[in-house]
This record gives sequence, structure tokens and C-alpha cells, in this order.
Amino acid sequence: MTLDFYYARRFVQWFMVIVAVLMTLVLLIDLNEQIRRFDSADLSMAQLIGLTLLNLPAALSEFLPLIMILSTIVLFVGLARSSELVVTRAIGRSGIRALAAPVLVAAVIGGLAVSTLNPIVAATTNRYQDLAETYRNGGPSALSLSGEGLWLRQGGSQGQSVIHAKGYSGDAAEITLHDVSIHSYAQDSGPVRRITADSARLEDGVWILKDVKSWPLVAGLNPEGGAVRHAELRLPTTLTTDRIRDTLGTSSGISIYDLPATIRELSQAGFSTKRYEVLYQAQLARPLFLIAMVLVGAAFTMRHARFGGTGLAVLMAVLLGFGLYFIRNFAQILGENGQIPVALAAWAPPVAAILLTLGLLLHAEDG
Repeated sequence: MTLDFYYARRFVQWFMVIVAVLMTLVLLIDLNEQIRRFDSADLSMAQLIGLTLLNLPAALSEFLPLIMILSTIVLFVGLARSSELVVTRAIGRSGIRALAAPVLVAAVIGGLAVSTLNPIVAATTNRYQDLAETYRNGGPSALSLSGEGLWLRQGGSQGQSVIHAKGYSGDAAEITLHDVSIHSYAQDSGPVRRITADSARLEDGVWILKDVKSWPLVAGLNPEGGAVRHAELRLPTTLTTDRIRDTLGTSSGISIYDLPATIRELSQAGFSTKRYEVLYQAQLARPLFLIAMVLVGAAFTMRHARFGGTGLAVLMAVLLGFGLYFIRNFAQILGENGQIPVALAAWAPPVAAILLTLGLLLHAEDG
């Protein structure tokens, strides 16, 4: 038990060191990117650093597999060079048994990543998007899907507008909303106009509305009496086709605790939920994938340093880790497109990786 605690402590120490180094590099690189992105917005350094820090949890979540495999490699290369692995085997404990502590730590970190880090990433991602839109356009823009349809909020110098559509369609070039309702609000004031339309097509910074009816919402004026109909109406917007499509295609702003309700609501509204189902299952399978990264790192580095080839072994471990990461992402894409079952897309890569690396470790132990 004492030896297990020793291995676990060493693993956690290296994990924290690598997290600190990688996150420092990410912080500096992302800060430079924020300076370039908001060059015309005249932001202070404090605001730019705030935006960068909001991106940090998402970066940590994305880099966790790499951090896990690097921590394992550094741990076991160090144990091999100090002959501690040899001493461990000499007292009758197998190399597989020495992996118990790092694997347990990886499982705990994976559980924390799912239960704690994921909601933090969702909250900071949403906050970053709101601040970025505010700095660029004077007000936040937001997009969300719910059981009631598609909701969008766009901001600008004239005020805010909330757009609701019961459906949407489109290709890579344009997006069309169907059965649209728009409520416009003046800057620092209440509603000023309500618009309904059969459809709204987004083109080059403007919404093109078809079969429109507009009601002025001004104090002392009967809205119905002042209502105007238009065959076509153009409204300026700060939203872009790419922004809407990217938001509809990603789920980073949704916590794992909200995903089941989101999937249920979207299914009831007739929207595709494959992407969200795959994301939910992949998050649940994340501890297994981090365990697989530990086993990959150990499979190539649990050898005595006098055998040589340490550099090649480290390179092979990192390349295999990247290969498994690519295969996992590719399987998730297949699951999102409906080409393979959702459970297979999320659970097959980590399970297959664990079985593969266990086979390598057992072969190495048995000679």
C-alpha cells in the first residue's frame, strides 16, 4: 500500500508540473491570438487577459489525454532510470501491479473532468462568447436549440433583437429560418417592434424576411392599428452563417448535466440529436480513455534503461496516443453522421485501446 501511495504521489506531481507548463504555453499563445483578434476593439490588457483565462478550462479539457500520456511517460522513464522498477519486481511485485496507482489516479481525474471540469468549460465558453460579441458588436449574440425551436439573440449599436424560429434549413452557403418571430429592443429601453415572417434567409449581414408583418411597440400607439405588412423586409444583423452553423454544430457550451434534457427537448421538437448523444456518451467514457492513455504510456516505457531505445519508446508511445485520439474523434464523427451506433462510437475506442495496451503489457511481462 505504501508503494502504491508513492507511485500515485509521483504521478500526481508530474501531472501538475505538466499541466502548469502546458497551460502557461497555451495562455501565452492564446493571449497573442486575443490581441490579434480584437486589435480593432481597443481593449485593455486586463480585458484581453480575462478573455484568455476564460478559454483556459476548455484548453485543459482538450489537452487532458496528452497530459495523461506525458505524465505516465515521465513517471516510468524516471522510475526505470533510478532502477526503482527493478527493485519493485525484485520484491515480488509485477509491473502490471505497479500500474494500479497511476490507473486509479487517472480514473479519479477522469471522473473530476466529467463531473466538475465539464460544467466549468460550458460556463466559461458561454461567457467568452458573450464577451467577445459584446466587444465586437456592442452587445452579446446567443444561439440555442430547445424543444420550442431555435433561439437567437443579436446585439448592435441600435439595441438587441431576439429571434425565434420553429425550424431551420440550409446548406454551406446560406441558412433559412422558418416560422420566424422577432422582438426588437432599444438600447437601455424596452421593446420597440415585433415582427413575424414565414421565413428569414441570412445573406451578407442582413436577414431577408418573406411575407412579413410588423407591429410598432410604442407607448400611446395601438400596435395592431400601426401594423404594416411587407412582401419582403431586410434587417441588418451582426450574425454570420459561419457563426450560426458553428454554434449549431458544437456542444461545448452545454454542461453534461444539461445534455439529457437538451437531447429530450430537441428530439421532441424534431431536430437531430446524434451529435449531442455522441457527446454525452463520449463524456461518460472519458475516464476509460484517460486510463487508456496511461496504459499506452506505460506499455512503451516500463523497461530498464540499460536496454536502450528510450527515445524511440517515448516517440512510439506519443505517436500511438495521438493515433488513438484521432481514431476516437473519427469514430465520434461516424456516430454523429449516423454511420455507426452512438454507443459504439463513444465506447469502442477507449475499450479497444485498453485491451490493446494490456496485451502489450502482458506480453512484455511474460517475456
